[in-house]
Amino acid sequence: MPDKIRFKLLVAIVSQGRCTPLVEAAKKAGAEGATIIRGRGTGVHEGAKFLGVPIEPEKDVMLVLVPLDVSEAVLDAMVSAGQLDQPGKGIVFLLDVPRVAGIVHRGEVLHKAGAGT
Repeated sequence: MPDKIRFKLLVAIVSQGRCTPLVEAAKKAGAEGATIIRGRGTGVHEGAKFLGVPIEPEKDVMLVLVPLDVSEAVLDAMVSAGQLDQPGKGIVFLLDVPRVAGIVHRGEVLHKAGAGT
């Protein structure tokens, strides 16, 4: 049985190079940091060309693990900073994180081997 949800994972997907304002906003709203991964989109504009040269839709995928109690504030801050409520600016969404291991810098061990909590 999964543990009580204590964390959320925010996932933002934006055009390459547009993460800096989102990271800054997330930190101001209560996030401790972010992980940014490079990716390539495969959406409706994948076949777009400029002067006959295919445009590679390069993306940044931003992952932010936050405590449940600040997740909505961090999401709202990221939406505002990245104008993610506007078409073509990117997306952000929240996922439940039922279990976490390895976070010990907050003064508590969140997972022990063999334990369900």
